[in-house]
Amino acid sequence: MNTTTAQAPSAAAGVSGPKSKRKINAISPGSNLVVNLFFIVYCCICIFPILLVVSASLSDENAITLHGYSIIPKVWSTAAYHYLSFDLHKILAGYGISIATTVIGSLAGMMITALYAYPLSRADFEFRGFFSFFIFFTMIFGGGLVPWYLVYTNIFHLKDSLFALIIPGLLMNAFLVLTTRTFFQQTIHPSILESAQIDGAGEFRIFFGIVLPLSLPVMATIGLFYTLAYWNDWFNSLVYINNDKLINLQYMMYRVMRNLQFLQTNAQSGTAIGAEEIAKIPNETVRMAMCIVGMGPIVLAYPFFQRYFVAGLTVGAVKG
Repeated sequence: MNTTTAQAPSAAAGVSGPKSKRKINAISPGSNLVVNLFFIVYCCICIFPILLVVSASLSDENAITLHGYSIIPKVWSTAAYHYLSFDLHKILAGYGISIATTVIGSLAGMMITALYAYPLSRADFEFRGFFSFFIFFTMIFGGGLVPWYLVYTNIFHLKDSLFALIIPGLLMNAFLVLTTRTFFQQTIHPSILESAQIDGAGEFRIFFGIVLPLSLPVMATIGLFYTLAYWNDWFNSLVYINNDKLINLQYMMYRVMRNLQFLQTNAQSGTAIGAEEIAKIPNETVRMAMCIVGMGPIVLAYPFFQRYFVAGLTVGAVKG
């Protein structure tokens, strides 16, 4: 009698369990089709501007002036890339500077951000209110451009150095610190830290052995923000760098564009020697070619960060 009674609930649970699971996980074919179509259209919308830029960079300048932009060039031409090839050694040097500053700055920024945000997420940190207000204050008020320049040049002596492309204005972002702090508070359960402390782990062991492995999603997110900020930065090169060997790719492209505009302006006014030859220099196609040259490595960074997004989401959590 007892055996029958004990088996009945388990049998009922075994029948109802898979059925309820199938009901929850079941998606109608129509809904699946709509979702797939939506993401296909969304991907096409995202890819379309890139294809348009690639097509424009391979088009003839006169064809773009007459017919406008098109996915398939009206007249094929590599004049824009040929024009950029005259500064190939400068482009390669700019690539090296941009890659170095992006890698070093992103890694340093991620570590400093996490080290600052972790104590702010701890309820037992006595001064977390003061340091939270301190970092938030920098989001609202700034010293201005002139004091900013004088501090880094006269006090820290960063002018014409690689550190001038890494530290000023980019090394730590206040918004990312607060975002990381919120993630630590909502994701890292205090019982994990308490159990580690009971086992004798120190603060550095807890941070590097427990907190960081559980925080891969937010670390990948802030890493992506830092990578984009460093790769797209040109202002630090404009302000702090006078040595042409230390300018990054973005500022070098900016200078090429300014020189091109200067030549074309003189050609239109008729004051430059060989105005007809200068007027033949491609303008719009060179802009598009510079976009392609500049966005190459940063596009490859997205799959790298996506890998850690997926891996981080599967990290275990505390059971309720």
